[in-house]
Amino acid sequence: MKKIKIALADDHNLFRKGMASVLSQVPDFELVLEASNGQELIDKLTRRMPDVVLLDLEMPVMDGIATTEYIRENHPDVRIIMLTMHDEDRFVLHLLEKGVSGYVLKDADLDEVEKAVHRVMDDGVYLNDFVSKVMHRKMVNKPTTVIKNPQTSTLYNSKVLLSEREKEVLKLICEGLSTAEISEKIFLSPRTVEGHRLRILEKTGTKNTAGMVAYAFKNNLV
Repeated sequence: MKKIKIALADDHNLFRKGMASVLSQVPDFELVLEASNGQELIDKLTRRMPDVVLLDLEMPVMDGIATTEYIRENHPDVRIIMLTMHDEDRFVLHLLEKGVSGYVLKDADLDEVEKAVHRVMDDGVYLNDFVSKVMHRKMVNKPTTVIKNPQTSTLYNSKVLLSEREKEVLKLICEGLSTAEISEKIFLSPRTVEGHRLRILEKTGTKNTAGMVAYAFKNNLV
């Protein structure tokens, strides 16, 4: 079995060691590096490149947002799951726009952490119930706007024309369903669902599934 390589960055030593111990219980996880802040994580990335980074939001020297920006720019294939005690609405959409693939509260149990890692590896994004509810609260009835994409320095297409099937797939992605779950729900093959996802990415001008979800809520597509 190919193991998922994981990096863990958190400045609280007890939490980090506890999380490392928890991760070691998952047979297909391999913790390849630990760091106490974002700069230390970046310095170590060249030694062992992870598939997924579990990243604390608030750290000294270099915080989670700055670290996310660096990883997205230099290692775009690495998935990022933000670990935080903050359950405030204002953080969620901002982090998705920055390129975070998932958002997990630090009091989550092992099952959720394991689910989040597998989901971001398989589908590029993990939306738990908390995140989905936050985005719906923040975006409902919000006027459509043109948003500058910081990754490409171009404008998102604010007049996206999606087919009815693409709208259906996008809605289910934003509800947190996996490709397999969408496939089963609307009676399409996983390959066809993935094709729709790629076309939505192209039409919206977004770079990854997390960005596409943030775009969809900002522009009232769901």
